Amino acid sequence: MKVSIYTDGSARGNPDGPGGYGTILQYVDSKGTLHERELSAGYKKTTNNRMELMAVIVGLEALNRPCEVELFSDSKYVIDAFEQNWVDAWIKNGWKNSQKKPVKNIDLWKRLLEAKKPHTVQFHWVKGHAGHAENERCDKLATTAADGTNLLDDCPEAVYD
Repeated sequence: MKVSIYTDGSARGNPDGPGGYGTILQYVDSKGTLHERELSAGYKKTTNNRMELMAVIVGLEALNRPCEVELFSDSKYVIDAFEQNWVDAWIKNGWKNSQKKPVKNIDLWKRLLEAKKPHTVQFHWVKGHAGHAENERCDKLATTAADGTNLLDDCPEAVYD
């Protein structure tokens, strides 16, 4: 099955949050009917990058079977990590960046790699706040979640092992 996933993350007062993510999954069935699902959540304390990662993770984890995925995000952080092979270099270097410092958000990068495993994923960057309909909807989901009253505790901070 082919699925499109659109993602965005937002943090108010970055790096202290609150923040949220928005994810939209879309696929067309064999009858040509578009199916869609929106996912979002808000966190008490977080960063933009953590929310960008959460949006992608939640989208991939929502798929209950292997899929061909077209993933669209306005996060260069997420897209470049795969397009520029940063993730492969980080793994090879024991989760250290080019300055030999621990990569931030290791916990979420590892979770993303696990969520990605059963799928064939193509990553695509879209310019944020440029009128892309699904990206604008994801941004609204993320900011609404960040501004909500039912905020979750932040995802645990990265543990550098």
